Amino acid sequence: MLATSFTATLTERRGDAVERIPTPRRLLDWLEVSGLAVDSCTAEQLELARELREAIHAAATATALQEALPEAAVEVINERSVQGRVAAVLTPEGERRWRLGVDSRVEDALSVIAADAIDIISGERDGKMALCASPTCQAAFFDASQSRTRKWCDMNTCGNRQKKARFNAARSRRSGAAE
Repeated sequence: MLATSFTATLTERRGDAVERIPTPRRLLDWLEVSGLAVDSCTAEQLELARELREAIHAAATATALQEALPEAAVEVINERSVQGRVAAVLTPEGERRWRLGVDSRVEDALSVIAADAIDIISGERDGKMALCASPTCQAAFFDASQSRTRKWCDMNTCGNRQKKARFNAARSRRSGAAE
């Protein structure tokens, strides 16, 4: 999901937070990798992006916890959604993609991310919002698995880290019992 991937540009929110878009250039790189390439980004646009990221995270977290959506977060998401000039297009495979114009701005790309957040938070997509079980992460993610019981935002990072910690703890207990 685009919106939850975007919230993952700030990781380890409950530990030593890591900012993945520290500069306008890094935001441009992230947008390009995500299919939303634009030509330039100012410091002010980077701040708009971070504000949207945090609003999505707050709303997604509230959804996962089945709490009321934070009013300020809803306002930011809605404002970013309506500010963009983008078009939905259909691929030959029958999938929806977003097309930005040749003179698109960061605000146009942010409107796509906001629209994706609206889709997943409002329940328009088949799945549910959940929070990562890692005590240092607790990222909001969209669980579209068949059983809707996914525990980790990303198995390659948080999931593996937690499994390794459990394995090492069990091995430590076994070696301590053998002495």
